[in-house]
Amino acid sequence: MIINSIKSEYLRYKKLAEEAIQQTPEAGINKVLGEDNNSISVIVFHISGNLKSRFTDFLTTDGEKEWRKRDTEFETCQLTKSELINVWDEGWNILFTALDKLIDDDLRKKVTIRKKELSVVDALHRSLAHLSYHVGQIVFIARVITGKEWVSLSIALGESADYNKNPDKEKNV
Repeated sequence: MIINSIKSEYLRYKKLAEEAIQQTPEAGINKVLGEDNNSISVIVFHISGNLKSRFTDFLTTDGEKEWRKRDTEFETCQLTKSELINVWDEGWNILFTALDKLIDDDLRKKVTIRKKELSVVDALHRSLAHLSYHVGQIVFIARVITGKEWVSLSIALGESADYNKNPDKEKNV
C-alpha cells in the first residue's frame, strides 16, 4: 500500500514534467536561461542517470554505480524531443521495474547510496524529493520558454473557485 502511494507520486511528477516538455517548442528543450544554468535536456539526462543508477539492482548494490558518470549528465547537449523522451523513459523504466518488485515489508530493509546506509523508505523519499526538485525546474524553464502560449498544469490564475467545485486534477494518475 505504501509502495503504491510512492509509485503514484512518481507517476504524478513524471506526468507533470512530460506535460511541460510537450508544451515546450522543439528548440526550447536545449535552451539555457542565463549563465551556469541547465537546459531541460540536461536536467532530463541528470534525472535519467540518477534513476538508472539508484534503481538498477536497487536492493543489492550501492545506488551510486561505478558506471555512472554524473558530471557528464550536466554537459550541454542538443536533442530532439524524441531523443529526449527516449533518454527520459530509460530512467523511468528502471525505476518502475524496481518499484514493481517491492512490497511494503521491503521498506524496512537497508540500501546504500554512496556507501551510506538508508532504509528503503528513506531512499525512496530522498529520490522522490530529488525528482520533484528537478521537475519543478523543468516546469519553470518550459513556462518561461513557452511564454504566452503556456497552458497551466495546475489551477490557472483566477480559476480556484471553479476548480474547488470539481477538483479532478487531484485524482491519481
